[in-house]
Amino acid sequence: MEQTQVWKARSLDELVQILHRLFAGDEVNVEEVQALMESYESDPADWASFAQFDQFRYTRNLVDKGNGKFNLMVLCWAEGHGSSIHDHTDSHCFMKILQGNLKETLFEWPGKKGTGEMTKKSERVLRENQCAYINDSIGLHRVENTSHTESAVSLHLYSPPFDCCNTFDQRTGHKHKVKMTFYSQFGERTPYATAVSQENN
Repeated sequence: MEQTQVWKARSLDELVQILHRLFAGDEVNVEEVQALMESYESDPADWASFAQFDQFRYTRNLVDKGNGKFNLMVLCWAEGHGSSIHDHTDSHCFMKILQGNLKETLFEWPGKKGTGEMTKKSERVLRENQCAYINDSIGLHRVENTSHTESAVSLHLYSPPFDCCNTFDQRTGHKHKVKMTFYSQFGERTPYATAVSQENN
C-alpha cells in the first residue's frame, strides 16, 4: 500500500511550493491535496495582497499558474455576493475558506432536456480553514456569502485550469457557456475590458 504523504504548509508561499511538487506528475491525489490545503492556517498577511474586492460582484484573483497544471486563486465575496450554479469542466476543484463563512449548495445535473426546477442535493456552511472538494461527477454547485455584515475570502485550486464553464438556471435547468476571467493577477488589477466576467452577472 502506498502511503499518502502528510504535508503541512505553514505559509501561502510554502503551500504553493508543495502544490507544485504534488502536481509535478499526471496523477492528482485528491485526499493529499485537500489535506495540504486544510493544513494551511489562514493568515491574512499571506494573502491580503491578492484579495481585491468589487462592490458589485465576487472577484477571482490569480495567485499562481501552477506550471499549467493548476490555477490557484483568491476569491473575494463582499456581503451577499454569490456565484451562479456552475460546473467545473471536468476539473478538480478545491475550495478553502480563508476568512468568513461561505454556503455551498449542491445540485444534481439537470435532465437531458434541461427543463424544470433543478434538484438540490445538499447545502452546508463552510467555515474558516475548512476545505471542500467538488468535481463534475459529484454534481453542480453554487457558492454564496449569505452574511450581510461580513465579507468572505476563499482560496480555490482548479486542476487542470479552465477558462470556460457552464452556468445553469435554477428554475429551468438551461445551461449557458461563459468565459471565466481574472479580476487581478499576481496582485495586479487586470485591465478593465478583460476583467468583467460574464459568470458573475
